[in-house]
Amino acid sequence: MKEISNREKQYINIVSDILEHNEFKKTKYITHHGLNRYDHSVRVSYYSYKFAKLFRLDYDETARAGLLHDFFLVDNEVISVKEKMNTLVNHPKYAERYAAKYFELSDKERDIIRSHMFPISVVAVPKYAESWLVNVVDNAVSICEAISSTKVHFLRISNVMIIVLLNFLKL
Repeated sequence: MKEISNREKQYINIVSDILEHNEFKKTKYITHHGLNRYDHSVRVSYYSYKFAKLFRLDYDETARAGLLHDFFLVDNEVISVKEKMNTLVNHPKYAERYAAKYFELSDKERDIIRSHMFPISVVAVPKYAESWLVNVVDNAVSICEAISSTKVHFLRISNVMIIVLLNFLKL
């Protein structure tokens, strides 16, 4: 978190209430892609925020919803395979409900959270450019984390983000 706070105080100002919330801090102790859900959510939020600024989208709501996109406390390490499959498909609904319990959410933030697993989860089709952006960034970050957690270090998140950006722009 230090590398972000030193480089991007505006980002921290947007999301600090979430980062400091005791319930959100519990995600530090939940395994996610071999790492933890807190760090995953920060990565998705921060890169989504940076791209939203680049594309002149609503970077405030993108950063906040990106941070909350996986905000639920089910630990996939301690549940059955059947429950994992159910969580994979339904966790956007869980995250939206849980986030709304602790934070005021706009319609756009709700859509970003609810639709971030499209098309794996057909809970919701993204309505906003910001929703599509978080969806793409979440996928890229998840791939990098999965690779990193297996100790294969031939890819860095920054390289994958460039690939995602080019794909997003269809260049």
